[in-house]
Amino acid sequence: MFMSIAIGAIGIGIVLMVGYLVIAQVATQITSSIGNTTAAENATRASVASTQATVFAGFALIAVGIIVLAAFGLINIFK
Repeated sequence: MFMSIAIGAIGIGIVLMVGYLVIAQVATQITSSIGNTTAAENATRASVASTQATVFAGFALIAVGIIVLAAFGLINIFK
């Protein structure tokens, strides 16, 4: 059971890492665009920042999940 949870957590972590890399590339392209900043560009930057915050929250949830999984594993080992 613990192995399937760990594999699931690793899979979610990989998806989050790929999402972070995509968002980071988009943010780099937006901030390096030439021209005047319009309301649409400002809204896009705000949405990218919000998406990055969501991805960071996902990283934190994965870390907490792995810590809890390790704790339960150690508890079961020493029972």
